Amino acid sequence: MPQLDTSTWLITIASMIVTLFIVFQLKISKYLYPWNPELKHATTMKQPAPWEKKWTKIYSPLSLPQQ
Repeated sequence: MPQLDTSTWLITIASMIVTLFIVFQLKISKYLYPWNPELKHATTMKQPAPWEKKWTKIYSPLSLPQQ
């Protein structure tokens, strides 16, 4: 059974890592990032929750009259 020739693996792996690094750098460099990012004040409309629409009175056991 012939042995596996691993003499070119180092060059192959190193060139693959360099190529991936270059590709990712090119992809990232296409984006434009602002120099001074500022917070955007978004006005949100408060939607009432279903339990806020109805008036309910909850009696705790301590507030009930003594028996």
